[in-house]
Amino acid sequence: MGEGPVVVLVGPMGVGKTTVGQVLAQRLGTTFRDSDTDIVATAGKEISEIFIDEGEPHFRELERQAVRTAVAEHRGVLALGGGAVLDEGTRELLVGLPVVFLEMGVAEAVKRTGLDAPRPLLTVNPRQRWRELMEQRRPLYTEVARAAVSTEDRTPEDVAEAVLDVLELKNA
Repeated sequence: MGEGPVVVLVGPMGVGKTTVGQVLAQRLGTTFRDSDTDIVATAGKEISEIFIDEGEPHFRELERQAVRTAVAEHRGVLALGGGAVLDEGTRELLVGLPVVFLEMGVAEAVKRTGLDAPRPLLTVNPRQRWRELMEQRRPLYTEVARAAVSTEDRTPEDVAEAVLDVLELKNA
């Protein structure tokens, strides 16, 4: 294996990056890392609390650092937070890496992210806000990804299988 993670998953909040990433890591016999988990560990508080206490710009700086460190150190499967691709430096870091954009439609997103967890960017009018975020981020996800895989009406195992197929890692 080359430098950097064997698979990097990007996509919106609630799409299943962590769940699919854990399945992929198991299938590939490697480890899983989530940049959001790294941020929580470093900050000592939940992401929603970072947004409230220090604001989004501070969170984005923590995110930049966490992604940079993870890309440099981690050789397994890496999941990035939904907004990580907003940073130009992060997008540059992902060039040449096996990045897959996990995608889903707005109805599925609302079902998955609606009321189950604190999502600081979806507190007011989640459906409209999600659409706005996706309009802003979809081109960035597409820019960094080698391929896109839909998670709609698929189990995490099915999505992991599709990721392995699209990256030609079946016999890895």
